[in-house]
Amino acid sequence: MNLGDLLWTPSKARVEQSQMHAFMSAMSAKHGFPADWMSLHRWSVERRDVFWREMAAAGGLWLLAEDDVPVPGVVPASIPTFRGAGMLATKWFPGAIFNYAGHVLRFNDDRPAVIAEDERGRRRTLTHRQLKDAVARCASHLFEIGVECDDRVAAFIPNIPEAVIAMLSAAANGSVWSSCSPDFGIQGVLDRFGQISPKVLFAADGYTYNGKPIDCMEKLCAIVRQIPSIERVIVIPFLHEQPDLSGLPNAILWSDFVDRHSAPAALHGDIAYEAIPFDHPLFIMYSSGTTGIPKCIVHGHGGTALQHAKEHILHCDLRREDVMMYFTTCGWMMWNWLVSGLGVGATIVLYEGSPTHPDIHKLWELAARLGITVFGTSPKYISACENAEIAPGREHDLSKLRCVLSTGSPLTVENFHWIYHNIKSDLQLSSISGGTDIISCFVLGNPMLPVHAGEIQCKGLGMDVHAYDEDRRSVVGEKGELVCRAPFPSQPVGFFHDADGSKYRKAYFEDVPGAWRHGDYIEFTPRGGAIIYGRSDATLNPGGIRIGTAEIYRIVESMDEVTDSVVVGKDVDGDVDVCLFVVLRAGQTLDAPLEKTIRERIAAGATRRHVPKHIRQVPAVPYTISGKKVELAVRNVIHGQEVKNKDALANPEALEAYRGLV
Repeated sequence: MNLGDLLWTPSKARVEQSQMHAFMSAMSAKHGFPADWMSLHRWSVERRDVFWREMAAAGGLWLLAEDDVPVPGVVPASIPTFRGAGMLATKWFPGAIFNYAGHVLRFNDDRPAVIAEDERGRRRTLTHRQLKDAVARCASHLFEIGVECDDRVAAFIPNIPEAVIAMLSAAANGSVWSSCSPDFGIQGVLDRFGQISPKVLFAADGYTYNGKPIDCMEKLCAIVRQIPSIERVIVIPFLHEQPDLSGLPNAILWSDFVDRHSAPAALHGDIAYEAIPFDHPLFIMYSSGTTGIPKCIVHGHGGTALQHAKEHILHCDLRREDVMMYFTTCGWMMWNWLVSGLGVGATIVLYEGSPTHPDIHKLWELAARLGITVFGTSPKYISACENAEIAPGREHDLSKLRCVLSTGSPLTVENFHWIYHNIKSDLQLSSISGGTDIISCFVLGNPMLPVHAGEIQCKGLGMDVHAYDEDRRSVVGEKGELVCRAPFPSQPVGFFHDADGSKYRKAYFEDVPGAWRHGDYIEFTPRGGAIIYGRSDATLNPGGIRIGTAEIYRIVESMDEVTDSVVVGKDVDGDVDVCLFVVLRAGQTLDAPLEKTIRERIAAGATRRHVPKHIRQVPAVPYTISGKKVELAVRNVIHGQEVKNKDALANPEALEAYRGLV
C-alpha cells in the first residue's frame, strides 16, 4: 500500500452525468475557457466575480434587491457579486436580500426531508411540507415571545428533528443560532453560550449513549442559573414523557410551545421570512477551546448557503433523490453542513447515539436499510471498523451507496485501501478538509476525478488555496502552510464581541499578510490532489526540519499491534524531541522488540527524522467531542502546563496518563 496508489476512476458515463460536468460544460461554452477540470478551477478563482454569481444561480439561491420579484436561478443585474478588495474588505452581494431558511425550505412537498433514528431504535420521518409547517409554527412563537432579529437563540440538544426545526425557525426570524451537544460539560457550555448572551435556550432532558440514558436536567438547571440573559427555556422530552421543569424558571415543554398550536391563519403553513442582507449573522460556531476560551465565529446567511450549495451540488453531486447522512452532533459544523443539504431537496438522516451500539455494524445497517447514497463519517470510525475486521460491503446491501465522505483528521493510506476493499470498489471516496472557521471546505471531492490513496481529490471551486513554504512562495510537491489568497463568501462575518476586528485579524491574517493562514500543513500534488499532514501549530520541528504528525500516524496506525496513537513535540534545550504515545491491542505490551519495530517502520516509511525520541504506551488518546485528536493538550501536559477547558474533551481523564511519561 503506497501513498498515491490509484484506487478508483469514475466511468465516462458517471463523469458526464455529474452536475460538475454539466456546470463545467455550460460555463465553458458561456465564458470561453477549455472544458476541463483545471481550467474550470482556474476560471473560478481568476473570475470569482463571475463564478460566484453563476454558482448562486446554479444553486437556486433567491437573491433579490429591494422591491425585486424573486426569480429562482437568477441574480438581479443590479446586485454586484462583491464590492471592496482584499481578504478583509470584500463584501459579497451587497444590496442583496436573502434568508438561509427560505432557501433551505424552498421545497414544499411530501418527499422525505428528515429521517431521524436513535440508538433505541426510535424512528421519525418529516416530509418537506411537514418540516416547513413545523418551522412556521416555531418561528411564529419565537416572535410572539419577543425574539427579534439579531437576538441569539441557543440549543443544548441531541441530533434530533427539533434541533433542525428550531435552527431554521431562528434563521427565518433573522435571529442568530448557536448549538452545543449535550455531552458537553457545564463549563464547556458556559464558555460558549456565556459569551453570546442568548435570549432563548432549546434543550433536551437528556440523551442516550452506548445504551445508557444520561439525564441532563441537573446540568441544564446549572447552566441556566449562570446565564442571566436566558428568558425562556424550551425543553424537548427525549428520555421522559414529562420532564420535571420545577427547577427551571420560565421553562416550557416543546409540545406546549409548538405542537399544540397550528400555524397562524395568515401564514397558512408558510413562513414570513425576515428580509435581511446577504451577510446577516446566521450561526455562531466555536473553536475547539482546548487551549483557551473558544473563539465565537460568526457566519452569515448567504455565504453559508452559497458555499454549501457549491459543495453539495458540484463536489458531492447531491440531488433531490439522494439520501445523505453525516454522523455528527449538533456541536460540530458538519451538522450545519448536513442540514444545508435540504436546500438541494435531498433527504437528510439524523442519527443520535453511539455509532457502535449495539455493535460496530450500526451505521452500515442504517445505510442499507434507509438506502443512504452519501455517507459521512470520520477516520476514527473507519479505523474502528478496520480494527474490528468487518466487511460492510459484503455484510450489508450498500448497492445505493455511491459516495463516502470523511473529515475530522486525515484518512490514512490504509484507510483508503480498506474502504475500497471492504465497503465498495465503485465509490467516490471524498476525504474533505476545511473547518469550523469557514463552515465549509478548502479541499474536497470531485465526481469527475480519480481517487488516489492518501490524497484529497482537489481544491474547492472558487478557493484560491496554496501551500506556502517558509519564504511565502506557493509550492507544488512540497509541504507548506495552507493559505487562501483570495476572499470567498463563507469567510466569517467576524467574531462575536470583536468590534474592531482585531481578534479576527489575529486569528487568520497576521502571519501571512493579505492571505488567510488556516493552520494546516499541506502538500499539493502535481495532479492537483492534496495531502494533509496535520495542524501546523502541532507540526514537529526537530533539528529545524518540519514534520507533520499525520506522516507518523499513517505508518504507526497501520501496524496490527497499534489501535491509536498521538505524537507531539517536547521542547528540550532549544530543540524538539518527538514523543509518540501508542494505544495497543488488548494483550499487547510495548516491549523492546515492538518499540524497535515501530522505529524501523517509521524510518522506512518516512525518514529517520520522523523516528521518535520517546515511545510510550498509554491507555487512551484524548479527543475533542467532535472526534479530533488533541495534540496540543497532550503537549501541555508533558510540559507541565495547565490544560484549559477540559469540558471540550470527550475523555479528559485520558490526559492523566501522560503526566511524567517523558
